[in-house]
Amino acid sequence: MEMHVAIKALAALAHETRLTIFRTLVQAGASGLQAGQLAKKLSIPNATLSFHLKELAHAELVIARQESRFIYYSANFATMDSLLSYLTENCCTGTPCSIAEVCCDEKDS
Repeated sequence: MEMHVAIKALAALAHETRLTIFRTLVQAGASGLQAGQLAKKLSIPNATLSFHLKELAHAELVIARQESRFIYYSANFATMDSLLSYLTENCCTGTPCSIAEVCCDEKDS
């Protein structure tokens, strides 16, 4: 991951509502949540949720997919893993350490 990509992701997460949305989507797993379910679960007005999801999508932290007339959002685990790797790549005084990937298993989706 390049520094400018990491900065964009960290900036998107540096807001209480967006961090809450992202963490909720991480907990939901690869299947994600329908936008209306997410708004109801977090008690966020639809317009506000849409604004924050746009920011998270711009930072490549969430993925949107349309099924029928509904839009589902899920965390982009590849970007999350890359960001965590970027943040920890120089830890342990330069000695490689075993940071486990936090991505959901593909078979669970």
